[in-house]
Amino acid sequence: MTSQVTTTELIARFQQWLEAAEKTEINDPTAMSLATVDANGMPSVRMVLLKHADVEGFVFYTNLGSQKAHELTTNPQVALCFHWKSLQRQVRVQGHALPVSDAEADAYFASRARDSRIGAWASKQSQPMQGRFELEKRVAEKALRFNIGTIPRPSFWSGFRVVPSAIEFWEAKPFRLHDRTRYVLQRDHDWQGTPLFP
Repeated sequence: MTSQVTTTELIARFQQWLEAAEKTEINDPTAMSLATVDANGMPSVRMVLLKHADVEGFVFYTNLGSQKAHELTTNPQVALCFHWKSLQRQVRVQGHALPVSDAEADAYFASRARDSRIGAWASKQSQPMQGRFELEKRVAEKALRFNIGTIPRPSFWSGFRVVPSAIEFWEAKPFRLHDRTRYVLQRDHDWQGTPLFP
């Protein structure tokens, strides 16, 4: 039996699950797998950290020279998966990725720890390196460059917002009779939920 919910209701449910995970997960409750597809149609998946979620979508940040950023530029269709083992819950998201605004990226970058900001400047993410020393040398150079001054956001570092078109909630139940509901965005901007066999 299908049901209709609003975006606000759907994101509120996700936020409730995330808040519960923040109390029970040992490490990184905001970790999510991000699946992209390259220009040849080859899928690629990696873990990233969710930095913000609201009715507009799910936000993460990255080096714009990274493999994921290149793939998102070629094909913005993506999938996310949150798995909270301690709660036996999972949320899957399908949608498309859009760049965040410069103002949003600047604000988040400024909130990061100083070492993380220096690391963003130092890393040529996804590019080959000669060895660990090359990275450590670049970190030392950037730390010296910025000294105790302000560290601005590099032009090659920003974020993406995954605007969902489908969201699926899964929760473990006894005897593998799990609860699983898939919500698909409708033309009227509400979501139609359909229970699925687990």
